[in-house]
Amino acid sequence: MQTTQARPDGATPNPMNRQDDLPQRPGYTLLLLTALATLAFMDRQILAVLIQPVKAEFGLSDLQIGLITGLGFALTFGMLGVPLARLADGSERRRLIAWSRGIGGALGATGAAATGFWSLLVSRAGGAVSDAGSAPASMAMLADLYPPQQRARVMSIFSTAGSVGALLAMVLGAWIAQRYGWRAALGVVGCSALVLAVVLRFTVREPLRRIGQAQQDARLPAAARQGAVRELWRDPIVRWLVIGAGCALIAGYSFGVWNAALLVRRHGLSLAEAGWISGAAALASALGSLWAGAQTDRLARRDPRWQIRVPLIGLAVALVCGVAYLLLPAGATVAAAALVPAFGFFIAWWASPAYAALSFIVPAQRRATANAMVMVVGAIVGNGLGPIFTGWLSDVLSFGQPGEGLRYALGCMIAMLAPSMYAFARAMPSYPAAYHARVAA
Repeated sequence: MQTTQARPDGATPNPMNRQDDLPQRPGYTLLLLTALATLAFMDRQILAVLIQPVKAEFGLSDLQIGLITGLGFALTFGMLGVPLARLADGSERRRLIAWSRGIGGALGATGAAATGFWSLLVSRAGGAVSDAGSAPASMAMLADLYPPQQRARVMSIFSTAGSVGALLAMVLGAWIAQRYGWRAALGVVGCSALVLAVVLRFTVREPLRRIGQAQQDARLPAAARQGAVRELWRDPIVRWLVIGAGCALIAGYSFGVWNAALLVRRHGLSLAEAGWISGAAALASALGSLWAGAQTDRLARRDPRWQIRVPLIGLAVALVCGVAYLLLPAGATVAAAALVPAFGFFIAWWASPAYAALSFIVPAQRRATANAMVMVVGAIVGNGLGPIFTGWLSDVLSFGQPGEGLRYALGCMIAMLAPSMYAFARAMPSYPAAYHARVAA
């Protein structure tokens, strides 16, 4: 496949631009983008392990915890995600990522000075700036740094940021909180992201956009880019992929935010013990993402439909593991310690193949916008409404044994994997033709 490369604005590289003198190091760029995403996700997930001490200090309800962990992030990402992605599609992504990660880290660190519900809510809302301006742009950069036959594997490496970030939140975050307090944990994560954003700004080079021979329509005028979201949504494959990802994110985010609390309430574990099990699940998710990415790249060379089949298989097995876990009797810690990581391993299978699939079927100068559409749905519905609805259901259904209400609430969230599977299945029949039209032509 012949390719041409162009600046975001279609211009040729400027010899007077100092960033053009930086070496193009795909591996280093992938590592740094993944590290920044890891810190951002650690910042988002760390309150999952801090729920009990924060709730005790401020006297918060489960619904208020859900609002803090979900609504603040969701509202900010919902407002900024698509506009910043459109900016990334038409400008230098490296600078946007550095500024977004730095500002987001600084705002997230202000949670260390929180005095109650509202200040914590504002802190979580500010931290969403990091992902809104960086995650879609990062995946668009990686799609230009690596050829199509490596894209699912590269996306799987980047996707491990969520799992590793959750692992660090559950293990390192719990350790910092127990030793120095929950405020120190929030401050350390935010300040680390700020420092690493500065490193990215001055050591990474903006990659040229990789435009295939069948993707010359990617060089779109500004007027055409105004309707990017509308045009992408009209594509049934994009639409079903976005819906499927949104439903999977509802289940994943709700489980990630509330499962540590369930382990403490229902199974009688300490905060540290719950953190270790949740950390094992996060590590399993990272391994699952890497495995899914590698297998998708291998299998999709023979049949592009494996780009969708791999997520379907993972979601199906995750649904079985999640239901089995919630049906365990109170105190069944050994079985819980096995089923929670199994759920984490398989639920991670959908992300990297799905994001890679989007990069294949949308024009090069709409990749960040397409990624942002998935993330906005995930932020508003998954990270926003999911934890809030889980907390509300937990309060409403709290009767009988400790943790019963939360168990029923998480059951409702995990059930969202079924419509996610349906959506991916609807996208699969038309996917090969769209793939060949843009990639194989």
